[in-house]
Amino acid sequence: MNSPTVIFYIGPLGITSIVVTTWGIMLVLGVCCWLATRRLSLNPGRLQAMLEGVVSTMEESIQAVLPGRAQELLPFIATLWIYIVIANLTGLIPQLHSPTANLSVTAGLAVLVFLSVHWFGIRSDGVRQYFKHYLSPTPLLLPFHLISEVTRTIALAVRLFGNMMSLELVALLILLVAGLLVPVPILMLHIVEALVQAYIFGMLALIYVAGAMQSKQSEKGNNL
Repeated sequence: MNSPTVIFYIGPLGITSIVVTTWGIMLVLGVCCWLATRRLSLNPGRLQAMLEGVVSTMEESIQAVLPGRAQELLPFIATLWIYIVIANLTGLIPQLHSPTANLSVTAGLAVLVFLSVHWFGIRSDGVRQYFKHYLSPTPLLLPFHLISEVTRTIALAVRLFGNMMSLELVALLILLVAGLLVPVPILMLHIVEALVQAYIFGMLALIYVAGAMQSKQSEKGNNL
């Protein structure tokens, strides 16, 4: 795919179309959340039931992976899910591309997950206890633990980028070859794939964070 075009500059920093699209997504989500919560406080109804259903579903998914810690992880994991779903579906809008079809965006998300894993792990176990699990069950495994941290972060970024980029390319090629009517099933596939990829990314992030938060219990199990 073509590299994103620069829309304007802030000093020497070029702001690309992908960044502008991401800002637009954040603005729309912020306004929608504000309007939804304002309306809920005045006239609760179907919208409230729908939003509560979405939040409850995400909370139950987190609870199934890490019982008793859902409230702690819900803001981070739910934000990932919601943002990636909207970003994936943005490619359906004419003249726009999914931000997640750009490697720099997915790499940024993967780095955010990488940092969050250590953040939640340290909060849960303490600095010394958390980093001690890298030496368990033997210090000889330290290089392999470090390589695993790097490779899974790269895989997280490349998986989402590759799937969304290939999906956009396929839809574009079919549109050019077959015209406007045939790609309708491809658009449905795009929606399904957008939801699936967002769910996979969020679940992998949740599993990585859960593994870091349970490192203390895992070490105790290895010592028994």
